[in-house]
Order: sequence, then C-alpha cells, then structure tokens
Amino acid sequence: MKILGISGSHRTNGNTEILVKRALDVCKNNGAETEFINLANLRIGYCTDCNHCVKENRFRCPIDDDVPEILEKMAEADAIIIGSPTYFACISGKLKAFFDRSLPLRRDNYRLSEKAGGAIAVGGSRNGGQEFVTMAIHNWMLLQEMIVVSDKKTAHFGGIAVSRKSGEVLNDEVGLQTVENLALKIIETVKRMK
Repeated sequence: MKILGISGSHRTNGNTEILVKRALDVCKNNGAETEFINLANLRIGYCTDCNHCVKENRFRCPIDDDVPEILEKMAEADAIIIGSPTYFACISGKLKAFFDRSLPLRRDNYRLSEKAGGAIAVGGSRNGGQEFVTMAIHNWMLLQEMIVVSDKKTAHFGGIAVSRKSGEVLNDEVGLQTVENLALKIIETVKRMK
C-alpha cells in the first residue's frame, strides 16, 4: 500500500507540510509505504489548455517543469492526501496551478480513478474557510474519479486545523486529531479496496 502526501503550500516547513507529514506518519505506522512532495520549491507552469497532451503528445504536457514526475507518482499511489493553506477561503494558487496541470491524468483513461483521496486544510481561525479548501480539493478528486475519504468521527471533511504562525498548528489538538483520523480512514479504505 503506497500513500502519497502533497503539500500545496508556497512555503517549506510550514503548517501545511507539518500536517501532511503527520498524516503520512500515521499511515506509515499502520504499514503503508509513504512519500511526501512539497510543491513549494517545484517548478509548476500554468496550463494553457493547448490540448497538446491529447492531440500530439500521448497525454504528456509540453511544458518543461516538475509536473510530469509528480503526476507519475500520483498514478502509482494507492491513495493521495493533499493539503493546502487557506487563501481567501480557497486553495493556494500553487495547488490550483498544479490541479490544472493534472488534466493529462484524466484524459489518459482516468488514471486516478478508484484511488482513495483525502484533504487537509489549515487556516488562521477555526472558521477561516478551511471547509471551502477541503471542498475544492474534493471537487478535484471527484473530477479525477477518485474515492473521497473524510476523517473518522471528528470533522467530516478531512483534516482541518488552525494556525497563524508556522509551527503553531502543533498546539491545535482538535485539528491534529482530524488529520490523524483522516489518515486512519485512508488506511482503512485502501485495505477494503485491496
């Protein structure tokens, strides 16, 4: 069982990274092989809807950046956990650009279909728009025909935490519990699917 975690933050070592790694640690402690990708320092160009990935390039985007390697890792995973900070009640621009570039996975016979997926969001206040962030991630997963997984009995949308300063998220016991419960539900779902 392979679980891929992706931080959609523009920062390294920030709260989103902390939370995604926390979820991956729970997965690893429950027997999964895990891998973490932070989009912060990766080159991610914008999709221009050129259709080159369909017409001429066998589902490969012609933009020369780090996206194709990430897409391949996603296709190889059994489950994907994606985290984002809350920017104006939505996902980060970096994560949105990445989602747009994932179109070749959909066009290539829905390569993420039937994979489990979970969302993690962190914002500056308890009602800071995190549910909208998880909805945006879930919507992307649904368009990829993934199986959307929530957490177990705590927040219903996935991992949702509060923090304004880097590292402060470790003080949010309720938020950390939702992240850990999401990871447990991901493990449970993948085991049922196998």
